[in-house]
Amino acid sequence: MTLNEDSFTNWKHREEIAESMIPLIGKLHRERDVTVLLHSRSLVNKSVVSILKTHRFARQIAGVELSVTDTLPFLRALTTLDLGPSQIDIGMLAETYGADDRGLSVEEFTARSVAGATGANKIECREGRDVVLYGFGRIGRLVARLLIEKAGSGNGLRLRAIVVRGGAGRAAEDLVKRASLLRRDSIHGQFQGTITIDEATSTIVANGNEIRVIYADDPTSVDYTAYGIKDAILIDNTGKWRDREGLSKHLRPGIDKVVLTAPGKGDVPNIVHGVNHDTVKPEERILSCASCTTNAIVPPLKAMADEYGVLRGHVETVHSFTNDQNLLDNYHKSDRRGRSAPLNMVITETGAASAVARALPDLQAKITGSSIRVPVPDVSIAILNLQLARETTREEVLDYLREVSLTSPLKRQIDFTSAPDAVSNDFIGSRHASIVDAGATKVEGDNAILYLWYDNEFGYSCQVIRVVQYVSGVEYPTYPSPVA
Repeated sequence: MTLNEDSFTNWKHREEIAESMIPLIGKLHRERDVTVLLHSRSLVNKSVVSILKTHRFARQIAGVELSVTDTLPFLRALTTLDLGPSQIDIGMLAETYGADDRGLSVEEFTARSVAGATGANKIECREGRDVVLYGFGRIGRLVARLLIEKAGSGNGLRLRAIVVRGGAGRAAEDLVKRASLLRRDSIHGQFQGTITIDEATSTIVANGNEIRVIYADDPTSVDYTAYGIKDAILIDNTGKWRDREGLSKHLRPGIDKVVLTAPGKGDVPNIVHGVNHDTVKPEERILSCASCTTNAIVPPLKAMADEYGVLRGHVETVHSFTNDQNLLDNYHKSDRRGRSAPLNMVITETGAASAVARALPDLQAKITGSSIRVPVPDVSIAILNLQLARETTREEVLDYLREVSLTSPLKRQIDFTSAPDAVSNDFIGSRHASIVDAGATKVEGDNAILYLWYDNEFGYSCQVIRVVQYVSGVEYPTYPSPVA
């Protein structure tokens, strides 16, 4: 057999194994609310090729020869256990099993590693939590996709309604357009599933989820209980109100909490999941998810501060253009943003640097920032220039950040790439808050410069969902537990 024939036979064998994993992953997800991960990447609803590619990622980043032949035994072992709602990382199970010297079988090792998800210790399924989206623009539609994707997975979030302006006298036409924008996206592709509309009830039905479309120009005019909605979390995607007084307008009958997808002002807590989400008080009813850039820089900044100490820093963001800019030169209330977004690089302000202090109050270092909008529709990069409290090397920093991205409590926020030719389009659809570009990283003495890619639309939307899950009480634990 030639080398090419051997490679092809091996590929077909791995395809067959990946195909056998799909029903096991699906059954755990549907029947036990277990989300199967591989190095923090979900394998739920993934194709054969996607499962194989995720394993390929593990070989490239984790530096271990991880294959479906390695992870399948752990997946099979999970199906024999009495599991409760949880996230279980079979990549970490396979990797740590190889380093275990207790002579346990795969079944025994798996049972011990996920003991908190089994038997009397397991979390019981909670009643679902209603969610309302106020505004249905770029972030609103991506958050909707994520909520629909997670429906019935044990995350307990049910998208019940979206609120949009206008629609009077043209509700049917408006409904068709809203559904079409949810179904197709020029950047993020087709919606994974089916979408229909019911004009009689002003409802979008997405993968069986009935989502009521409510037309209102003023949040104080809506009584959500009239639509059967109770104790809901409302996600404001408009950014029209950013302080507590304005956001309090949403606290109507049927609404329990308000989450803003923009930086909050005044005493509104700015939350970056993975960093300070555990500071949210149970009685807090209004909070902000900060900005996409704040979410991109704060987790790696925390990681660097924890390990090396940070004396001062500057962040320069090269940001994709957004809907608040003009297609062609026209009047805009902000300086420069009135100039054509797809034709120019536009210097603008960013509040991300000042927002760091709100998410990391213990960080005493002064962080400054500036931003340039550039002619790409999605994915941005933050260049984080840090003076550290001690000298280090490039190799040490990269090894540390790679490990953070794989095993630390920040592994859902920080990703890592060593691809030599990585460009912005490669990170469309990333679910992480930011991705460390190893090839671009520069370290000399006590100075470190990190290049952090981030999908400022989808990655940020994933962070929003994580915050909503946390404040809803339906964020389930991950096993094996990340290293603190």
